[in-house]
Amino acid sequence: MYEELFSRRLAQLRIQSGLSARDMSLSLGQNPGYINTIENGKAFPTMTNFFYICEFLHITPKDFFDIQSENPQKIQELDEQLKKLDERQLDTIAELVNGLVKKP
Repeated sequence: MYEELFSRRLAQLRIQSGLSARDMSLSLGQNPGYINTIENGKAFPTMTNFFYICEFLHITPKDFFDIQSENPQKIQELDEQLKKLDERQLDTIAELVNGLVKKP
């Protein structure tokens, strides 16, 4: 069960990044079929390689396993930008987000 989830999540994040499995494999310094093998559930990365994959995708391991977050890369980017804002600016952004997210 977890193996399938891992494989699907890697494929989802890779596709969102606009990369082919081959290009990602080569960028990680692996053989051309490395990511494809993981996505097909035939093998799994070592812990070290998993961290390299996360770093390559610009996400944390926590983000990788947060399947409710469909686009953790964009959330990471926004988080970095939000850290640069002052309190008034953050309040304005919070109001905007609350207006976009309809509360039941």
